[in-house]
Amino acid sequence: MSEISGNPAGAQNGKSANKGGETNQREDDEVLQRDPSYFQYYSQLQHQQNMLQDYVRTSAYHSAITLNGQSLFRDRLVMDVGAGSGILSFFAVQAGAKHVHAVEASGMANKMRVILDAAKHKNGSARNAYLADRITVVGAKIEDPQLLANTPKVDVIISEPIGVLLVHERMLESYVYARDKFLRPGGAMLPSSGTIHLAPLSDAALWNETITKARFWQQDSFYGVDLNPYFAPAFDEFFSAPVVGCFSPTTLIGDSVQHEVDFLTVTLAELREFTIPIEWQVKYTGLMHGMAGWFDLAFVPPASSLHPGTAPSAVYMSTSPQSPATHWQQVRLLLKQPLAVNAGQVIRGVIAMKVNSQRSYDISARVIALDEEEASALSSEGLLRLLDSQKSRARTALWYLHEQTYNYAYTGEPIEPSKPEAANLYLPEASLLAESSLHQPPASRTGIVSSIQGVANSLTDFILSTAGGSQSQDPNAMHD
Repeated sequence: MSEISGNPAGAQNGKSANKGGETNQREDDEVLQRDPSYFQYYSQLQHQQNMLQDYVRTSAYHSAITLNGQSLFRDRLVMDVGAGSGILSFFAVQAGAKHVHAVEASGMANKMRVILDAAKHKNGSARNAYLADRITVVGAKIEDPQLLANTPKVDVIISEPIGVLLVHERMLESYVYARDKFLRPGGAMLPSSGTIHLAPLSDAALWNETITKARFWQQDSFYGVDLNPYFAPAFDEFFSAPVVGCFSPTTLIGDSVQHEVDFLTVTLAELREFTIPIEWQVKYTGLMHGMAGWFDLAFVPPASSLHPGTAPSAVYMSTSPQSPATHWQQVRLLLKQPLAVNAGQVIRGVIAMKVNSQRSYDISARVIALDEEEASALSSEGLLRLLDSQKSRARTALWYLHEQTYNYAYTGEPIEPSKPEAANLYLPEASLLAESSLHQPPASRTGIVSSIQGVANSLTDFILSTAGGSQSQDPNAMHD
């Protein structure tokens, strides 16, 4: 899931109003009463369709559930958190679940009942008859206290609580809340974990496009009006907005750092505020315009949750720029001032992510370019001192993940991949000379190799290994 594009109602000048106890207790009144537009959006079938047609997403979930039918779902009680169209609940029944409690707070709960009522028709007119009396629709938020008295503990929790950069929309908190309140000891969660990836990015075209938008406000006679007083806030606004859209892996100038979230063990506090240490080794001399982000998902049921004598089927899914496109796409976070870097240098620093009141996160960054020897000898305290004192090679930034903008300029790799210098990126001399000494064609520019590798015995194995794979994207769509 993902936020409606634009600034949601209640945002103040594009900045989050994260004060007082707004992020304490997901089951409190503030959580139960807020976000009518969020749930209204997901009550529409056209938006459910956008997610269902994401074949990477839907096939990964289908494989994870049905391939674990005999080992995990057979004769088990299941909860589907944020059930939406009900597709995961239907997969669970196909996999042999005894009964599914489908919890959905939007108007999709009533639409789900329509398809379940059709499963009970008599005289041969039933549709999806296998669903009859196997699913109970719960039209409420998972945090509603009444559910604690009326809903049993379950053996498996399934959900699609994922947003841009894994955490946008804060549905993961509801997923973890459901785990704490409704999952039996030794039970399973699918997905079982997610991994955030962040990598250094060189994308002059995107940076130039963004500054051009901001410079509109530098006009001193727009129909006789001097707009320059608006330029400073416009500059802040454009560069604090994450850019959602697919991009070429050739814009990455270093390997990603990773932050794994284990859904079986992570706490609500750990979801609401966390940091990601940064250490990137730069592969090209050029300009770093920002950082790129995406995520992987793992569906690996723990051994404790399985029927005796059975084994799990592990399924993995990636949204990396080297994988088939999904409706989540990827995200780019631009620096206001690009950072000059040399091949072999190390960029160190920290990314801090903190929830805000817009069902999303504020993301702050502090990074600095260091020589390799300098970086290896630098303590954490020394790093902080350099970040404060070495302004010419350090950068700070702040982005608001809910204030997303969209860019669809990238349509796929060219037939003849361009050399890095075409993008004003330059290989070290030794690497250039080594290209001609090789007996085989030089490798294409190093991008990010996902931590998610092939998936055995799964349709997802084919999906993840397909080089093509793209889909149309709705620029106004949420990303679930």
